[in-house]
Amino acid sequence: MHKLLTFNNQKLLRQALTHRSYVNEHPEEGEHNERLEFLGDAILNFLSGEYLYKRNPEKGEDELTRRRSALVDQKQLAKFALEVDLEFKMRLGQGAIRDGGYQNPNLLSSTFEAVLGAYYLDNNSNIEAVRTIVEPLFDSVSENIVVSRSNVDSKNRFQEWVQSHVTPNPPIYETEQIGGPSHAPKFVARVLVDGKEHGTGQGRNKKEAEKDAAEDALAKLKKKGLL
Repeated sequence: MHKLLTFNNQKLLRQALTHRSYVNEHPEEGEHNERLEFLGDAILNFLSGEYLYKRNPEKGEDELTRRRSALVDQKQLAKFALEVDLEFKMRLGQGAIRDGGYQNPNLLSSTFEAVLGAYYLDNNSNIEAVRTIVEPLFDSVSENIVVSRSNVDSKNRFQEWVQSHVTPNPPIYETEQIGGPSHAPKFVARVLVDGKEHGTGQGRNKKEAEKDAAEDALAKLKKKGLL
């Protein structure tokens, strides 16, 4: 059994493995894993950022941000979930199982985040315990994979998703300066699809704000299981 699944508090591990669909069918089960998923996501973002910061002293903020997105995106987290043997340990409702839930990248990645959050709590909120688990997983990801994924621009990724799933029309960005001194202006952007807002962002220039809005839109799609 992988170390990540070694718990003192078995009830906490069970909750981390329990999807909302299972609780819907078994109300007596209590709480599902979404709060733990939130915690695990925050921990992963910190540890992946620290990991990349230490290993890439020559890289700037934008490149590090792109690499972090690639290192902890849904596809990669789903692979980590399989590596630690979470696949058939997920507690899913019958409908989710019929829909191929055990192989669903969204369910695998979110369960991995939840188990990571639970592992952190089970180890007295000791970040070192989690670091020893995730850094070998990060090490296993090929540099080529991280670089190729990180080079796919957020705006392009969002446009591809929109044109594949919603409308042939590209997203529209509405961007304006909202303040800041002349040497450090602040811009805010909204990204709209057929008139409906999908994300917002801020930046030091229009390009940065629009990229931030696209990343916000992608993050919301991921949270809904649509990406």
